[in-house]
Amino acid sequence: MKRLAVMLGLLVVVLAGVSWSYAKDNDNPGRLLVGRVSDRNDSPLPNAMVYLANTRTRALKTFIVGSDGTYRFPALSPNVDYEVYAQYKGKKSDTKTMSQFDTRPEVTINLRINLD
Repeated sequence: MKRLAVMLGLLVVVLAGVSWSYAKDNDNPGRLLVGRVSDRNDSPLPNAMVYLANTRTRALKTFIVGSDGTYRFPALSPNVDYEVYAQYKGKKSDTKTMSQFDTRPEVTINLRINLD
């Protein structure tokens, strides 16, 4: 009986630890990167491609902007730097960095492409 009580006690401790860990991970769903792709006259560039590179793994994500020129990359790791840039009809924006030291949960980076 004593052995059963010890095992149940250990089980409770393990389940409490798993529950705390799960809650802790879900408290921080990651960062959100949003922005807009436009030309030098601030007109949106629909169907532009936005590229997001994880600087640690070099993994690349892409997003095709809609008619309003906006993009969004949700659930990004808070412990990684990301580089973002856009391309439209063979032209490319400057590459911008979202730093891990910028602790805002939502970061806005607008990208401009000079079509001239």
